[in-house]
Amino acid sequence: MPFPTPPSTLRGKIVFFIWSNLPRFVLLAMIVLIFILFGAIRDKSDQIAVDKAEEMRQKKPPINVVTLTLAPTTITDRINLPGYIEPWTRLKLMAKLNGTIIEVLVSEGDRVKKDDILARIEDDDFRISLDRAEAAYNLSKAEYGRDKAMYDKGVSPIATLDSARTAMQKARADYEDARLLLSRTTVTSPMDGIISRMDAKIGLQLSVGDPLAEILQVDRMKGVVGIPESDVRAVRRLDNVELTIQALGDKIFNGKTHFLAPSPQTAARLYNLELAVQNNAGEVLDGMFIRADIVKERVENTLAVPFYSVISRNAEQYVFIEQEGVARKRKVTLGIMEKWMVQVTAGLYPGDRLLVEGHRDVEDNQSINIIKTLTSPAELPL
Repeated sequence: MPFPTPPSTLRGKIVFFIWSNLPRFVLLAMIVLIFILFGAIRDKSDQIAVDKAEEMRQKKPPINVVTLTLAPTTITDRINLPGYIEPWTRLKLMAKLNGTIIEVLVSEGDRVKKDDILARIEDDDFRISLDRAEAAYNLSKAEYGRDKAMYDKGVSPIATLDSARTAMQKARADYEDARLLLSRTTVTSPMDGIISRMDAKIGLQLSVGDPLAEILQVDRMKGVVGIPESDVRAVRRLDNVELTIQALGDKIFNGKTHFLAPSPQTAARLYNLELAVQNNAGEVLDGMFIRADIVKERVENTLAVPFYSVISRNAEQYVFIEQEGVARKRKVTLGIMEKWMVQVTAGLYPGDRLLVEGHRDVEDNQSINIIKTLTSPAELPL
């Protein structure tokens, strides 16, 4: 059958085009209708699922919870580190001359004052040397006096006077040296302290550099604490640190920052922090172990919550608060931590009622039953 001839008019051409493509238009319309119906069915299914979940949630019995009413507080970032006590000064006395000890006047454990006599060394040889040096000095002075008188009269040349002056000065130096050596036969304490070791014994033959005694300055002691590299910056700002000495019944002492080592002192790369501790009563002893409570940062007028009330999932941290009998999820940003409390820098406000028990069993917007309301973290069970 031959195809009909298309009409020549515009209207006729439009009618002819529609009529000849009518099956295609019908098929396209059916496909579009199918997609519309599929989308409507999917939306309805989603709504049914949401309604069902909401119905299931509403059917769940309210979860029993305990809440904490939040209020501004102060929180500190602190570390507690071990250390030990050292004497403020540990002085080792050494022999300055050769000789024999003839007297020892103190014992280990004795307290001494500056210039107290500790021991005596046999001085006969040194007294004889001093007498000889004194005589030579007196003779040289007399000779210098005669040569000067002759020079003043123009009888003696200047060279003779200079020679006499030099001889006198040398004799005076020998005399001063002999007197110094004699003074060193009496061993005295250079400072106030306590005798921790007494090496000097009667009859002991000394050589220069031999140990005589060790003296400790104990009216002020030194607490030494190893600081990790990560905390050096914070410690530099401190003026005082609390020290606890267990051997003294956990008594607390104030340590004043004295010196922070510029380089690590141990294989663990710890920087020694030295703290001055007053010890007027003498109860702090060398070698005692200490605990240093170092406050790195203090933040006032902030919010802090128990760390176990914070839930971490999928790289986010959040808590639940109570609003009108319903649990509401709040994302939070955390700051420093002290013991079991952690600072919240964003996400919570004073007066919020934080879920501290039962919070891991609830979901967002779920009904809850408050069985107890706390007003202070001190009321929380640990």
